[in-house]
Amino acid sequence: MRAMRFHEFGDAGVLRLEEIDKPVAGPGEALVRVTATSFNPVDATLRAGYLQQAMPLTLPHIPGLDVAGVTEDGRPVIGFLPMTADGAAAEWVVAPAGILTPAPAGIPLADAAAVPAVALTAWQALFEHAGVTEGQRVLINGAGGGVGGYAVQFAHAAGAHVIATASPRSAPIVREQGADEIIDYTATPVSEAITEPVDVVLNLVRADDAAMAALVPLVRPGGVVVSTASPVPEDTDRKVRSISMYVRSDATQLATIVERIDAGEVRVDVSSRHALADLPEVHRAAAAGELRGKAIIVVRD
Repeated sequence: MRAMRFHEFGDAGVLRLEEIDKPVAGPGEALVRVTATSFNPVDATLRAGYLQQAMPLTLPHIPGLDVAGVTEDGRPVIGFLPMTADGAAAEWVVAPAGILTPAPAGIPLADAAAVPAVALTAWQALFEHAGVTEGQRVLINGAGGGVGGYAVQFAHAAGAHVIATASPRSAPIVREQGADEIIDYTATPVSEAITEPVDVVLNLVRADDAAMAALVPLVRPGGVVVSTASPVPEDTDRKVRSISMYVRSDATQLATIVERIDAGEVRVDVSSRHALADLPEVHRAAAAGELRGKAIIVVRD
């Protein structure tokens, strides 16, 4: 089968399209014929070797944490694969059976690869860590990315007042996704644009310590900052909590998200589609800041 692998850590140039043996499923596993995977920023971090201490990989390694495909018995499924196992940038992948959930029926199967990692991150950040409820003011810092798009939709559906930072390029789609207010971060620092305290900040961007610290005073006493990227300091005097999170696979949560997609309550936005052979170029574009939203890698039409 064809698979994109890297044999050493480094830049996008270490990715190679190769012919390798088809994997074999063991007990408790499912063999999935891959339709598509996606690019997540952590793919580049893993490829560069920056997370080896926390998430050690065995080389050579196949990237691709998201999978959309069909099981051997013909079921269309999606799932968020284990970070240290071989991923879905290949024609076949072995997945723990318990992480897979039926794919959305109302969108192309390849597009469903844009769902698992980012949608689960948004869901867990908002509801597990921040406990977002109706009527709260929620600031989503970095709403124009893959996680941000789902976070805006989920927070809006929960009845929150959603304030989103986005570039002029991303602002129209962020507005359509349910943002009540949009801050153009290219024109005004978010720390200067917020005039009324928020209950929750969801930070999805990497920035220096000063920029992260500037988010904390925006939160009311007793509020919370959840970050998927750079760490944010706590404010113990005002009881403002700071949580740095990693997403985990959860088939039950993913099934709930799929139900909302099929009900038309959540929309799946795919910003670009690429062939498996073009994955190195996707990694290069991401490093250059040229990717917007969610890019999927189509393995089979």
